[in-house]
Amino acid sequence: MLFALLLVFCAGFGLGWLGHTARAGQRAITAEARLAALHDNERLLRQSLSAASEDAARRNSHAIGTLVEPLRDAVGALEQHIRQVEHSRINAYSGLREQVAGMQRVSHQLSTQTGQLVSALRAPQVRGRWGEIQLERVVELAGMSRHCDFDTQVSAAGRDGGVRPDLVVRLAGGRQIVVDAKVPLTAYLDAGGESDPRLRTEHLTRHAKHLRAHVDQLADKAYWVAFDPSPEFVVLFVPGDPFLDAALTADAGLLEYAFGRNVILATPTTLIALLRTVAYGWRQEALSRDVATIQQLGRELYTRLSTTGTHLDRLGAQLGKSVEAFNQTVATVESRVMVTARRLHELEIGDRDVPEIRRVDAWPRAVGGADTSD
Repeated sequence: MLFALLLVFCAGFGLGWLGHTARAGQRAITAEARLAALHDNERLLRQSLSAASEDAARRNSHAIGTLVEPLRDAVGALEQHIRQVEHSRINAYSGLREQVAGMQRVSHQLSTQTGQLVSALRAPQVRGRWGEIQLERVVELAGMSRHCDFDTQVSAAGRDGGVRPDLVVRLAGGRQIVVDAKVPLTAYLDAGGESDPRLRTEHLTRHAKHLRAHVDQLADKAYWVAFDPSPEFVVLFVPGDPFLDAALTADAGLLEYAFGRNVILATPTTLIALLRTVAYGWRQEALSRDVATIQQLGRELYTRLSTTGTHLDRLGAQLGKSVEAFNQTVATVESRVMVTARRLHELEIGDRDVPEIRRVDAWPRAVGGADTSD
């Protein structure tokens, strides 16, 4: 019985194990099916995700390209502009370098020519000729022409011998202005080459003394005596305003001193104004003289017209007497002679009628009673 129970138990165990094994296999198959389904779903999901990623990437790439394209164009234009600016900068720098080099050459040439000019102006003959050329240019700028309004290097007999000014300006009324252009500039040129303020001041003081001495020389020559009619002064032409300014800075009383010696210090600016002012004054004097002449001629004309009026009035009176005598003669002829002639015509002796002699009713008008409006 025990053995039967044991055999039944073993059989039941074997059946249970077989059933369990079958269920386990079924579950395994189901699990494998599910696992395969999961793998398929995973694969589909991966494909979907890949497709979605690719689509999103394409859309994002298109959007990013749409946004980046203007930026790329702007960057390209900026790069091209920077390239042009750099090219222009290089060209400008090259041109500027050439201009600087040219300015250096010009500055060197100018420095050399300035040195040569200073050296030349130290010679009295060159300095005098330069002053004369400057003077002629200024007078021509004032509207005057050579040999008509002015002459250069005119010789004349002065108080102490012959004089020869640099320029004689001829103005209205036969008047003349004498101009001298020989100004000493040696001390001024020395001052221009000095860097020491003390030495420079000494040279400018010496320049003022030289100019004062030249004023005395011109005053002693008395040009206004040799060139008459001429105002009693001579013009000392200083060919540059800095020359006179430097002298006046060192000697403030130089201008008044020159006026006291009948010498007018004139620069290119003031000489034109001086010439035009003097010419205007002489034109006014000529006008005053002409007005006086016209007044005298008017008086003479008035006297002559008065005499002519008297003669015309006398002639009118004589004409009036002639008209009166003519009318009396006509009345006599009409009453004594023409009556008989008309009777003969009535007797058909004459073939034409005797005309009537008319009286003269117009009388000459008296000069004193004439209407001036006529």
